[in-house]
Amino acid sequence: MSLSIFSTGRYLRHFGYQVCYVRNFTDVDDKIIARANELGEDPISLSRRYCEEFQRDMVYLHCLPPSFEPRVSDHMLQIIDMIKQILNNGYAYKIDGDVYFNIDKFPEYGRLSGRKLEDNRAGERVAVDSRKKNPADFALWKSAKEGEPFWESPWGPGRPGWHIECSAMSAAYLGYSFDIHGGGVDLVFPHHENEIAQSCAACNQSNISYWIHNGFVTVDSEKMSKSLGNFFTIRQVIDLHHPLALRLFLMGTHYRSPINYSDVQLESASDRIFYIYQTLHDCENVLSQNDVAIRVDSIPHDIACCVDSFQDIFMSAMSDDLLTPVVLAAMSEPLKTINDLLHTRKGKKQELRIESLTALEKIIRNVLTVLGMMPQSYSEVLQQLREKALKRAKITEDQVLKKIEERTAARRNKEFEKSDAIRKDLAVVGIALMDSADGTTWRPAVPLALQEQQVVAT
Repeated sequence: MSLSIFSTGRYLRHFGYQVCYVRNFTDVDDKIIARANELGEDPISLSRRYCEEFQRDMVYLHCLPPSFEPRVSDHMLQIIDMIKQILNNGYAYKIDGDVYFNIDKFPEYGRLSGRKLEDNRAGERVAVDSRKKNPADFALWKSAKEGEPFWESPWGPGRPGWHIECSAMSAAYLGYSFDIHGGGVDLVFPHHENEIAQSCAACNQSNISYWIHNGFVTVDSEKMSKSLGNFFTIRQVIDLHHPLALRLFLMGTHYRSPINYSDVQLESASDRIFYIYQTLHDCENVLSQNDVAIRVDSIPHDIACCVDSFQDIFMSAMSDDLLTPVVLAAMSEPLKTINDLLHTRKGKKQELRIESLTALEKIIRNVLTVLGMMPQSYSEVLQQLREKALKRAKITEDQVLKKIEERTAARRNKEFEKSDAIRKDLAVVGIALMDSADGTTWRPAVPLALQEQQVVAT
């Protein structure tokens, strides 16, 4: 699921709302059972292991933990009770230990996706079964089969169908009516359509105010899939890129749109996040040397306008379906203003400079906090970003410093061709050199070849 959706909780809490966030795990499923049988492992044990890995990934990406994290295997009683209610209300039927939802009994089916019944093709998580009254009828309960886990029920031993678990667990923690339901765009039909049908069949007051669905991840504009060999995990990505760079990259696309993953996009996000934190770190260093109490009327008019404009864009964009790309783009202006105040001759002489820096740093910090991108320490995250850059470049910091020394000597000896060659060699692998009166330092950058790709794409 998109990180923009995961920022919903922070944004709602920012407004003072009490948020109950439920993130359920499917630990009983056809694919899980098949995989567990291949490995000779208990399906519940296999699921638990993957759930724990997922939870670690969410921590890496600065996602807040849910209020509740129910699992199917722990909620069989609730699932069975809901199936009973659906049967009692006349929306389902029993066949030889199986229970199916009767689509024809729910005329509003398809209201979420706008699709028709014939679009619910048999075989796509909808079992082909000639016993069904309608090929689109879906399983609420599946009778036990050899080699599969099962639970006792009024219809005999078996396990729940895929859809019923979500309705039962959400009802258990949120009730039949709640505000927001999220998921991938591929779940709109049939999964979420089936959720609506069975929840309404169990309780005619069932209602969800907002459905939010995130787009697919593509790789170099091709859909990510194991069959194409372009599939990778969060853990593999953050081995080379900082988790906050990945978070920034994901938030740079609106959650409903497809996200195109590519090396150049990740490098650009890493470069951008370094710039943001370096700017704030430099600002923090200056402010730590001054103790100024900020009054609203003590900020210059142009700075006040910059702060107010960014605040307004943040509020309006996030309130308009979580438009995080707009917020991130709007952050450029206050960041540029901070750098002007810190580093330009005119900025250093500006009246009320410290008050201005304080106000600008505060608004950016507040927005980063809501977006889940505020690190505990600027200096710490900058060092981590440098380490990731060195790893991608397959070079050590000692080697970079030695190159800087060689370049300094070459410049001193007016060997400018050699000096330029050293700079370019480092730029090729994503290490940028910066010269100042105090000497030469380095920072991560987009590798030269990828920069050229960016220019071509533009």
